[in-house]
Amino acid sequence: MELMTDQRFRKTIKYLRALIFIGLAGLALATIVYFSLIGYAKLQGPPELAVPQSTLYFSDDGTVIGESNSGQKRYWVSLKDISPHLIDATISIEDKSFFAHNGFDYKRIAGAALADVKAMSKVQGASTITQQYARNLYLAHEKTWKRKAVEAFYTLRLEMNYSKDEILEGYLNTIYYGNGAYGVQAASRYYFGKDAKDLSLAEASMLAGIPKGPNIYSPFASMEKAKQRQQTVLYTMKANGFIDELTAEKAKIENLQLVGKHQNDQLGSAPYFQDAVRNALKKSLNFDDRTISLGGLKVYTTLNLEQQEIAEKTISNMISSDSEIQAGFVAMNPKNGYVKALVGGRNYEESPFNRAVQAVRQPGSTMKPLLYYAALENGFTPSSTMKSQLTTFKFDDDRTEYTPHNFNNKYANADITMAQALALSDNVYAVKTHLFLGEETLIETAKRFGITTKMAKVPSLALGTSGVRVIEMANAYSMLANGGKKVEPILIKRVENNRGDVIYEYQPEDAEVLKPDAASVMTHMLTGIFDKKLNGYASVTGSTLIKKMTRPYAAKSGTTETDSWMIGYTPQLVSAVWTGYDKGKPIELPVEKSYAKNIWLDFMEKALDNEPAKKFKAAKGTVAVYVDPANGKLAADGCPVKRLTYYQTGTEPTEYCTDHLDDVEFKEEKPQKKKEKKPWYKRLFGN
Repeated sequence: MELMTDQRFRKTIKYLRALIFIGLAGLALATIVYFSLIGYAKLQGPPELAVPQSTLYFSDDGTVIGESNSGQKRYWVSLKDISPHLIDATISIEDKSFFAHNGFDYKRIAGAALADVKAMSKVQGASTITQQYARNLYLAHEKTWKRKAVEAFYTLRLEMNYSKDEILEGYLNTIYYGNGAYGVQAASRYYFGKDAKDLSLAEASMLAGIPKGPNIYSPFASMEKAKQRQQTVLYTMKANGFIDELTAEKAKIENLQLVGKHQNDQLGSAPYFQDAVRNALKKSLNFDDRTISLGGLKVYTTLNLEQQEIAEKTISNMISSDSEIQAGFVAMNPKNGYVKALVGGRNYEESPFNRAVQAVRQPGSTMKPLLYYAALENGFTPSSTMKSQLTTFKFDDDRTEYTPHNFNNKYANADITMAQALALSDNVYAVKTHLFLGEETLIETAKRFGITTKMAKVPSLALGTSGVRVIEMANAYSMLANGGKKVEPILIKRVENNRGDVIYEYQPEDAEVLKPDAASVMTHMLTGIFDKKLNGYASVTGSTLIKKMTRPYAAKSGTTETDSWMIGYTPQLVSAVWTGYDKGKPIELPVEKSYAKNIWLDFMEKALDNEPAKKFKAAKGTVAVYVDPANGKLAADGCPVKRLTYYQTGTEPTEYCTDHLDDVEFKEEKPQKKKEKKPWYKRLFGN
């Protein structure tokens, strides 16, 4: 009996030794694995915090005009911009030992593991804030042991490379609060219509309870369950010493004002403009689609909301709702190229095709200022004359003919000046000038003006038969308005990444591409389309607008069978308008032919309403003299009309007009007797 007891005792001792050995070996192995894991995590370095965030677009005054739309609202705010109530509530309900542990709460893990073993499945979570943040960043949310192991590895890396405040900030900006809101800022705006920093204790405690089950504890899913969850959060806050009982009771009964609307839930301001900005981010700045959509960029644009609203309303009011006429519109600051307003069509939802930047249409006579600028560089002056009469041009040894026609087939049948030809939009003069300069000249000049669309080397190019884009023409006229300096259409001033670092900023280049004196002369010639005193065989092309104008403008209209244009400027602002049918249908109704002019002037008058009426300054190297506009010669005393006209110095006319000598009356003047002045003493005493 004693022998059997002794044998059992020895077996027990042997078994215990084996267990101790296995335990020590397991502990040693676990220690090796743990430190190996730590070492490997250290070698891997900090994991990239690539959190999907909404990209925001801002107008020139900092107003949010839109955001990337992927069905998720994600904004990043720093920890200091989050309500302390929400921070305390989140820590209390999610991970009260957050600032004490190294990423893992071993007591909670042991309790959760025991519950899982009893249930033979993964039923209870014990994740810390760091673990949840790791899951939000890198992992799917399925409940598997493999996912937990990978999650633990990322948790180690986060804890080893980032501070607790950085981890907490990241967690609060990535946790899902339901209804498409990721992070506290999106959730605060959606549920309560305010920023995360402004949340009250009652609002914060309700918000902190939602992530456990957004479809259950959202107040829009069930107010009853949301209030129950809020009470649980407040209880834990009191138990963990964040608040006292009286404060908790006040928060529990506070009446909450719910909003249920995302911060930027509408289509957004200037949708065509925003499309153009996204295209510029991709094509010009080389951002990929994911970065544009989910990179959390802050894109600061050039858009002026007031001018944009004026442009949209003007187009809507001017064009009949029954008409199928479309419109393209661009307004720019000529000094820096900033696009202040852009309209690509009458209804974005019906047609997102952007007619301001995508459509290529014939510019008609709005091409003539570029032609005449080239002429000024090649010896022409505003007084240069050519005969305006029906003319057939023959080419290729008389095998090809071309006959340009004026509007309504009206011709002076006499010599007219270049200033007259521009103001009256004489086509014969334009074609003669174009052919005289050589057809390549206008093509090369257009390139200097920033026109990138391909142009045909044909006589009719002078009349705008090669297509261009609205934004190109607005840019071209900007170079005349600013005195010849190079500009390009700028939509984006600055781009910041999700950390607030500036990753792009527009830097203007100070380059002169046109001659300032020639550009100045061209600008003053373009004021002639509104000159009531310009004598000629037809009315100036801006005659219908003169009575509505309150300031000096330089402008040019253009009309083809299918396209109607108006482009013009002041020293502060350039705008270009195109109207027409998308499919190139002829514009036949008189009212439809007037849309572009009326839209242009209405916009300019309203956009500049609070701006001073600035005159166009004469550039250095120019001289102004009074001429008879009918012949371009220096005005004499008998000339019925005298117009102050600008010339490049040395090109001004020297010959006086003699056409009106017969109209001058010469009267013999009798010498008047000089009145004798009385001495002061006689005036005083009346003698």
